[in-house]
Amino acid sequence: MMKHLVSNGCKNWKKALVIFGKHEMAQTHKDSVVTWKSYQGTSKQGNVGLPFRGHDEGEDSPNRGNFLACMELLKEFDAFLQKHNPPSNAQYISPTSQNDMIDCCAQEVTSVIVSEMTKSKVYSIMVDEARDKKAEQLAVCVRYVSEGAVKERFLALAEIKSFDAQSIANEIQQQIQNYGLAELKCVAQTYDGAAIMSGSTGGVQAHFRRLHPEAIYVHCYAHQLNLVLCNTCKAVPEAFFSTSLVNHHKFMETQAKLGLTKTELVQLSNTRWACQLRSISAVLETLPAILECLSAIGSPIAVGLRAKLYKFSAVYALLMFQSILSVTEGLHKFLQKETLDLAEAFICKQAVCDTLKGKHSDAFATELYEKTKALCNTHSIPEPGAKTRHKQRKMEDFVLEATVGSRTELNNSDTLKRELLFPCVDRMVGELDQRFCSVDAGLLKGVQACSPKSENFLSEPHLNELAKHYRLDLKKEEVLVARNFLTRKTEAGCPPKNMLSVYNLLDSDMFPSLKATIQVALTVPVSSCSCERSFSALRRLHSWLRQTMGQKRLHSLAVMSIEKDTLQLLDVRRKLILLMKETKGVL
Repeated sequence: MMKHLVSNGCKNWKKALVIFGKHEMAQTHKDSVVTWKSYQGTSKQGNVGLPFRGHDEGEDSPNRGNFLACMELLKEFDAFLQKHNPPSNAQYISPTSQNDMIDCCAQEVTSVIVSEMTKSKVYSIMVDEARDKKAEQLAVCVRYVSEGAVKERFLALAEIKSFDAQSIANEIQQQIQNYGLAELKCVAQTYDGAAIMSGSTGGVQAHFRRLHPEAIYVHCYAHQLNLVLCNTCKAVPEAFFSTSLVNHHKFMETQAKLGLTKTELVQLSNTRWACQLRSISAVLETLPAILECLSAIGSPIAVGLRAKLYKFSAVYALLMFQSILSVTEGLHKFLQKETLDLAEAFICKQAVCDTLKGKHSDAFATELYEKTKALCNTHSIPEPGAKTRHKQRKMEDFVLEATVGSRTELNNSDTLKRELLFPCVDRMVGELDQRFCSVDAGLLKGVQACSPKSENFLSEPHLNELAKHYRLDLKKEEVLVARNFLTRKTEAGCPPKNMLSVYNLLDSDMFPSLKATIQVALTVPVSSCSCERSFSALRRLHSWLRQTMGQKRLHSLAVMSIEKDTLQLLDVRRKLILLMKETKGVL
């Protein structure tokens, strides 16, 4: 009766109430209701990243775990569950049933992603690795264009046993084959700048290109910007309070005594993005508390640090770096956007470079010096004066051909400008120009030609360079018609704002090759931040309380947690059908 009703529906509506009543009393229907409630609890907990099992799940245990607690809560408000007393082998709350449901959800999410990628036909891959307790985890994310939008999705979490470039490349290729993506065109690969990933001959990118010749390597722009800041900001004062609990308490007490807003000093790290600006701002905001606290501590290290910080040149350096790093702060956040394209990222990078070059001026140097003088006067830090050098008596009988330890004194505006400000600005600009060049210049110009913000927008030679690399037959006539078409759109008040809007304005039947070229440009990633975000989820999922979790379950829970939006939109009927397959038709 149940199968007939589920597959064919109700046709004899005169006896509908009788049919529905029999269906409601059927054991298969009751089991399905229980399974559905169990699935709802599993799906919701996996969606928000909560742990499932308890250490002791017996009837007398005070803490049976989140999953059983959730089921007990559902039972309190559900009359059907209160009356239902299923046999012990059909309760659907065992670890095996739970794993089946978790795998069902993860498979459905990845099937949606793979289906969208298959329709798109081209994709890019983003990979990063991180240590998770005693294992090395490889996060694999993909980028593609679907339904007029750029999407970056989490695909897989794999444990790697070997750490050489060939093994990592093989694991990436294995994941591509596992999800049936081998027939699709991979147009780009994005990793961080580690030698094992970026090596041009023996790195992962080189091994991967042997399998996918068209997949250009993009060094993650966000990682590159972080390297620029780390290499420029080596003059920031060292941390002292964050490493000692006693010193930290004294520091917080001093802030309260001086009536300052309590501010934590940010410890510098080469892997925490944009922490330099937060660290410098925290030092400037709490400068009086730092000086007083260092005096109160009185240890040799504290006295030495205070002597370094209680200088006009130190305050000048802090204000200088605060101003310079404020220019790059917005770019740090901008480069982490999932929908950002390579052309727009390059334009914004150039804007930052131009702004930094503007600080290489006498006007800014004078403004910075006056600002430093005002802050030093507030905290009674003396302004440096010119020092008169005296010849050492013990050197009177010697002829010297080299210096004897003399150095430039940072004691006036010109010296600070010449020895500190201008070299730092020049170095940062040089680092930005040097590092952001991993993509071939010809291909980069081709990507820029797809953006309406570029001066080379729809330049046929540049577009041909990009199309040729990806074996696309770009027709000259299409480009000419597209120019006139977009000109009319602009005159009609609908100008294309970015590369994605150009892609959506062009019809695939009228501009097939040009639209395919722009789709490739949109698919090239700017950063691997999606992988970094997946590791943030991994730290929540694989805590020290959940160390017995297997790799398959960890992967499935990661998919559910990271791709929660996709999980919530899944069709309920598809979930149930897949769950029936997983449980071998028990439903």
